[in-house]
Amino acid sequence: MSLKTVLILLGLALATIFALVCVLLTRERTPRSCQHLPPEQEEMEDGQSLVFADLTAEEMSQVVRYLQGQLGVPLVDASRAKPWDNCIASVDLQVPAKAEVLRFLDAGGARPPREALAVLYFGKQPEPNVTEYVVGPLPAPAYHRDVTVQKYGGKVPYHRRPVTGKEYTDINALIQRELRKAPHFLTACCESDGTNLVTLTTAPRGFKSGDRVTWFVLFHNVAGTGYYLSPVGLEVLVDHGDLHVSRWQLRKVFYNGRYFASTGDLEQEFVAGALEVVRLKQPQADAVLGSMEPRQPPGPPGPLQFEPQGPRYRVRNNHVTFQGWSIAFGMNPNTGPRLFDIRYRGERIVYELSLQEALALYGSNCPGGMSTRYLDGSFGIGRFAYELVRGLDCPYTATYVDRHYLAETDTPKTNQNSLCIFEHDSALPLRRHFSDSQSFYYGGLRKNTLVIRTISTLINYDYIWDFVFHASGALEVRVHATGYISSSFFHGQGTDYGNRVGPHTLGTMHLHHIHYKVDLDVDGQLNSLETQDMEYEFVKDPWSAQNTIERPYLRRERLEKEDEAAFPLNVPMPRYLSFVSPNPNKWEHPRSYRIQIISFAGKHLPTNSSMERSVSWGRYQLAVTRRKEEEPTSTSIYNQNDPWTPTVAFADFINNETITNQDLVAWITVGFLHVPHAEDIPNTVTVGNGVGFFLRPYNYFNEDPSVDSSDSVYFSSEQDVGACGANPLACLSSAATCAPRLPPFHFGGFLNL
Repeated sequence: MSLKTVLILLGLALATIFALVCVLLTRERTPRSCQHLPPEQEEMEDGQSLVFADLTAEEMSQVVRYLQGQLGVPLVDASRAKPWDNCIASVDLQVPAKAEVLRFLDAGGARPPREALAVLYFGKQPEPNVTEYVVGPLPAPAYHRDVTVQKYGGKVPYHRRPVTGKEYTDINALIQRELRKAPHFLTACCESDGTNLVTLTTAPRGFKSGDRVTWFVLFHNVAGTGYYLSPVGLEVLVDHGDLHVSRWQLRKVFYNGRYFASTGDLEQEFVAGALEVVRLKQPQADAVLGSMEPRQPPGPPGPLQFEPQGPRYRVRNNHVTFQGWSIAFGMNPNTGPRLFDIRYRGERIVYELSLQEALALYGSNCPGGMSTRYLDGSFGIGRFAYELVRGLDCPYTATYVDRHYLAETDTPKTNQNSLCIFEHDSALPLRRHFSDSQSFYYGGLRKNTLVIRTISTLINYDYIWDFVFHASGALEVRVHATGYISSSFFHGQGTDYGNRVGPHTLGTMHLHHIHYKVDLDVDGQLNSLETQDMEYEFVKDPWSAQNTIERPYLRRERLEKEDEAAFPLNVPMPRYLSFVSPNPNKWEHPRSYRIQIISFAGKHLPTNSSMERSVSWGRYQLAVTRRKEEEPTSTSIYNQNDPWTPTVAFADFINNETITNQDLVAWITVGFLHVPHAEDIPNTVTVGNGVGFFLRPYNYFNEDPSVDSSDSVYFSSEQDVGACGANPLACLSSAATCAPRLPPFHFGGFLNL
């Protein structure tokens, strides 16, 4: 072999070694740049947030066992209980009193005892009633106390109890028996023997206290589709108030604009040829209005959000931290999501932020639709928050959290992955400026937020509940409505109450009103309420006194009484309304947080309505009251079935007490009027169907706190903008190599149905 050949081979070998070294170094360097970084540590001792934590499944089971052994009465599992039985309806956390919690969190006091609130239906008593017990201490219960009279001023009458799944099952069995009395009519109207028809409940149930009489609307049932869009024109009124199921009766029948005493009378009219029948075909799955099956094959995947070095937030038990934010989160099985002890940069801003109620009120020329006023808390806003679909309901890489509940059974259930937490890039600058004058530079900050989300499916509607935390110290609360509209059978002057959206389907008008409790503690518990708005004044220009200037000026006012701080729905209120602290910021303005409401609410029920007091929170877009331990919620699960004598009437909270330098609560109503239209088929979209409010710092800080964000971008005309060290945006190309290995898709949300 010649020397030249040897040198060539040696050179090739060296080149190969050099290339391999480069590859190895690159491979070694990439994992270091992509390795997950530990999220920043936030101020809050480990375990403190557990004072607000939802009950564990084991704690719920301990409460059930304790009650079964200590009450001295037979308890039937609620899933099997008849109205004349005793049963445990639900078990949830008993949130400790605020004073106790603050002594523990802020003053080194003892941890409050952990307790549960158990709701029991006592049907097997001389005077059937609903009783609420506080049971503790957990995890080993040793005592219980009846708090019903303390909370409500007396025992809760039995007829106010929410309807259980077992009660619905027995009602459906009664309806099926009654339908068999009209076989010829059913064949003609619906191509049915009744077994392929499903019922939808309405509420409330009657017209006076003590009633338990419900209209049920019948629909064609087509598997895999939303039956809510296929009414057959038949509705039945069922009296199910008696403790004995055998005494329940069908009181009235409605079909296509006419009322009948029974299904037998309906059949008789049909056979006699005296009834006009709209002959409906049994809908097919591929042609039914409510089908959501894709009509096109899958296309290329859309954008995917991921964290190159792992999540920048930290979740531990019921506590999440993110870039100065600290939040304790949970879920009430009735009222839904609730947050506690919300802090920013170590300072508490909100003690409690919780959903209270969701009202859906309908109009129609059919009895079921016209009498429907759903109060969703009585059905279970939190209980029916099912598993979220990864990659659609929330980002694929979000953190998913299980929630446990015990309702209508002695065995706890788990809704897996039913709450998600994620950082969201809004694809919008939080702030920015491009300077083209004097000096040339660009400065800005991406609007990245932390989102806590859950979604409730309440019969036909799906509500998306979001709590959003911004780098500016602002907190955003929003709700979007989607799912199926509810409908009536189209007949007569139906379009006075909505739009026709199918051959025989009327999309019925309705309003969604949502109520929240916001216990703000701005720079301490003692706050006042201040409003600011603009006026114009006409003044002569001071330099010549010859011309008039229309000069805007700021009108400030401190509101002193609760009556002044109750702002009626749909009436203009001051544009700036703030909870203010007695303490000033650096510029001698009171440290404050502003409430900014985004809402398109419909009209509230007239106050002379017999059931208006049960939803009297809806009178106000905002009402500020003094915080009281005995006024924990604006409504009750018992209001749905007895709105005529409400167990809790929010209007009673407003009694003109002073609100200057007090512990205050803001009660906020948001909502929108929905007139269904063709584009609501098959589903209502979230676009334009979102409302909510902001809590924004207003002179709380001395400057925008986001200036301290490590995500800030700044470069000038004199810099090399492509240098990663000087401009974080120049680092994104290398960060893109850190795409995560996604976990396999899994969904178990059908398991608990």
